Amino acid sequence: MIKKEKNIILGVTASIAIYKACEIIRRLKACGFLVHVVMTKEAEELIKPVVFRSLSANRVYRGGIFDEQDSWEIEHVALAQKADLILIAPATANIIAKLGAGICDDLLTCVVCASKAGVLIAPAMNENMYNNKITQSNIAKLKSCGYKFIAPNKGVLACGAVGMGCLAEVETIIKEVKKII
Repeated sequence: MIKKEKNIILGVTASIAIYKACEIIRRLKACGFLVHVVMTKEAEELIKPVVFRSLSANRVYRGGIFDEQDSWEIEHVALAQKADLILIAPATANIIAKLGAGICDDLLTCVVCASKAGVLIAPAMNENMYNNKITQSNIAKLKSCGYKFIAPNKGVLACGAVGMGCLAEVETIIKEVKKII
């Protein structure tokens, strides 16, 4: 029997923890997963797509749903159908709010909405943003819809304060991915 490689769509948003996405890609590939990165436009302000393309050995999908496409396929639908799992790491309060409200105004949110694959979200943000009642309500709503979350860690945040909101350790994220797939 031929073993099919599993496709992971890695959604990357504009958190300062974006640099950890590089290690996540490396570790997922080492586990034998195919990784396809979808970046939000805001994420591109922090890291260039070429970094993810080099690490994943795949095209990086970027930005909007109406950007120029390489093929005739409807990009968000094709990616959604390819996914065995959608992992969003790091996930900002913004992407969690959009998903919780069903807003599909960029490629990543459209892929999530169009997919039947499981969704695993690893938040990374300021402690006040993470603990905000609206963010917590959105997380609870998404959990009730079957989305899985990896809780952030307590540590030094981008603002210099110590608090809850640091992206979970890469090892923890990889273990959760393996549990689901």
